[in-house]
Amino acid sequence: MPSAVALASPLPDLAIPPLQDGSPPSACSPDPARSSPCSGNSLVLPITTLPPPNPSPVPSSVPPSPASPTPAPASPGSAPSSPLPPPPITHRTHPMITRSLNNIFKPKQMHLATKHPLPVPVEPSCVSQAVCHPHWRRAMSEEFDALVRQGTWDLVPPSPTQNVIGCKWVFRLKRGKNGDIERYKARLVAKGFHQRPGHDYSNTFSPVIKPTTIRTVLTIAVSQAWSIRQLDVNNAFLHGKIEEDLYMAQPAGFIDHNLPHHVCKLKKALYGLKQAPRAWYTELKQFLLGCGLVNSRSDCSLFIYNNAGIVVYVLVYVDDILLTGNSATFISELIHRLGQKFSLKDLGDLSLFLGVEATKTSAGLFLSQHRYINDLLQKHKMDGAKPVATPMPTSGLSLSTSSPRLPDGTAYRQLVGSLQYLSLTRPDISFAINKLSQYMHCPTEMHWQAVKHILRYLKNTMFHGLLIRPTSTLALHAFSDSDWAGDQDTRVSTTGYIVFLGATPISWKASKQKAVARSSTEAEYRALAAASSELVWVVHLLTELGIRVDAPPVLYCDNVGATYLSSNPVMHSRMKHIAIDLHFIRDLVDKQILRVSHIASADQLADGLTKPLSSSRFALLRSKIGIADGSTILRGRIMETHPGTSPITAQSTPPDS
Repeated sequence: MPSAVALASPLPDLAIPPLQDGSPPSACSPDPARSSPCSGNSLVLPITTLPPPNPSPVPSSVPPSPASPTPAPASPGSAPSSPLPPPPITHRTHPMITRSLNNIFKPKQMHLATKHPLPVPVEPSCVSQAVCHPHWRRAMSEEFDALVRQGTWDLVPPSPTQNVIGCKWVFRLKRGKNGDIERYKARLVAKGFHQRPGHDYSNTFSPVIKPTTIRTVLTIAVSQAWSIRQLDVNNAFLHGKIEEDLYMAQPAGFIDHNLPHHVCKLKKALYGLKQAPRAWYTELKQFLLGCGLVNSRSDCSLFIYNNAGIVVYVLVYVDDILLTGNSATFISELIHRLGQKFSLKDLGDLSLFLGVEATKTSAGLFLSQHRYINDLLQKHKMDGAKPVATPMPTSGLSLSTSSPRLPDGTAYRQLVGSLQYLSLTRPDISFAINKLSQYMHCPTEMHWQAVKHILRYLKNTMFHGLLIRPTSTLALHAFSDSDWAGDQDTRVSTTGYIVFLGATPISWKASKQKAVARSSTEAEYRALAAASSELVWVVHLLTELGIRVDAPPVLYCDNVGATYLSSNPVMHSRMKHIAIDLHFIRDLVDKQILRVSHIASADQLADGLTKPLSSSRFALLRSKIGIADGSTILRGRIMETHPGTSPITAQSTPPDS
């Protein structure tokens, strides 16, 4: 390769020194052959580190450094050659030393921490998102293999007479009690809304246990010191059999390559079908009846075994099952027989059921939904909001529809619906939720601020929950109250009642009455009728559970007129239009099914279910109805500690009759 040729004259503006013969190339210089596309006899310039150009157009007059080499004189016999000029020397006009010009580089530091928390895994909304993650692909394969093993369908050629329904994949993250991800769940769901009523299905039903039944059974189990077991049935709906001819499209991602245009003729029930829950319930019911259990008439999702001194209760919520009773041997045998019939998972003692966390302590069984509350606060960006003492202020908040309407009420309806599920263990927010549920069709900005006020209250009471205390006597009593003409817009009264089994509330309700009451007595009497209906049903439930109700349950009311009308055959002209409720309560009192007793307004525990209260009054009633501060109960079991918590407040006993 020809050597580089120096220029005849230097370039003072660029300050590129000429290449000295025999001098090694600079370490910072790239390969000349790689730096220039030219080759052969082309001129190649060595590239060196460039000092800053001389700001003056005139060459610098600074004398050369003494250390600079002096060129040797030419020999007389040698051929004349052009002398190499000394390299030009530039002069910095400022004392600043920069890193880039002096080859000083700071090493990059790799940080192990992040400023913001790492993103949590999200649940895919479609198959194209799920296939990008190995965990979701594995979950889809497991679900599809389970469907094939169960013989859920057969591939048949399509026909114009077939009503082919669609299907989709639903992805869920299954979390444990501490919030960690336990497994990735993928479920194939049929699009049941494609089914035609009368052709593709006839009857529909879902085995859903009533919340009152759950709290009643748990109260009995805690009082009797029984163990509570929990089961989860895998692919429960696949155990049900369908009678109709149903056809479904092949699932996305698992289309048969040999028969891509065939459709699935379903032989077993699949999630999403209208008749799938009923088919699963029929299969489970027949098995439990064969084991000697009896189906309850008060709640068809409750099964009871009461024979030879052995008492066992089985509660069914679709594919989640609770078992409790006085014989651990019989329960273990029943679980073994269930495992032989169905594919199920034994979850051990009760810990997390339907999103409700159950913690067993020396004080009883504590039910809370604090993780559900935390998720709501983070979802709606209210985790940093200022806490408040009550779910609804007593003044300064008008829920009239005069304020501007929300452009889109979807977020409002979703949040109110989420709060309704929270009332399973929080009767203290029942009135506020019922009030805001009345404006689902046209929410305004004022309503949105009111529902955010509930979130601020939940932030203040995140670790509060329902404490089920063991009691020696399971006495039944209830409190009934109403707020006469409390609605400023319609003047309709509000009904509120709460039913206790021992010291534990098992049923409560806050609802708007159907008609306008002409007097406070009329409003209270309508509330008495609603509470009486609930009491009668609870008595029937306890009778089926084998709990004797020796004395008639007491229904407490703070209205003298309503109490007098329930016990005396008096017909007033202003009360004749409510004769049905009047005769219903009187008939119950005459048959000694229940007893209506007067109570002072200060002792009315249902007062918080009918109207907003002051913070002191609200806190007092909240502790009396069984809502406890769980920060001390959950200490050591939660990830965060809520500041400003207090010990569990003692629950007061009901007033003497």
